[in-house]
Amino acid sequence: MQEKLVFATNNAHKIAEVRAILGDRRQILSLEEIGCREDIPETADTIEGNALQKARWVSRRFNCDCFADDTGLEVDALGGEPGVMSARYACVNGRGDGHDASANSSLLLERMEGVENRKARFRTAIALITDGKETIVEGIVNGSIATAPKGVDGFGYDPLFIPDGHSLTFAQMTAEEKNAISHRRRATEALLEVLKDNI
Repeated sequence: MQEKLVFATNNAHKIAEVRAILGDRRQILSLEEIGCREDIPETADTIEGNALQKARWVSRRFNCDCFADDTGLEVDALGGEPGVMSARYACVNGRGDGHDASANSSLLLERMEGVENRKARFRTAIALITDGKETIVEGIVNGSIATAPKGVDGFGYDPLFIPDGHSLTFAQMTAEEKNAISHRRRATEALLEVLKDNI
């Protein structure tokens, strides 16, 4: 019987990616599947802090082993922005409401207009809590920011991010192609290393 592990998210894209990467090693449950419908706080000033904050919140309220992630897009020419504010980039800059991917991307392109250095990276931190023990792992994929959105798959900044060694954005790739090289895959593989003794 598969051991259950709660992924502290209701983002269907994230859950599908992680389930595809982990395969049948664990039964991954979403927040909805454990009956969690509250808004989990994300008020830390780092992606690692946000991931740990979410994992602790779920673990304490539902008395379960769980993990949470947070991802930031870090653009060199913008001093690491949007970073920890990636999901709310437009909102915190007075545009859009909440998590508006289209507004986020538009603002990023506007700020990158005419900028030659387009180097960027996606960084995912995963905080795992099992039997009360906390562990943080991360995955990074380096790349660059396109001058215009390309592709219709993926989510968030995927239409703007071209990983190093590739000519397509994440949004132009199939889910399998993206999952093979993504920051979330790398973080999830690091998570697997932590879990392997219990699988």
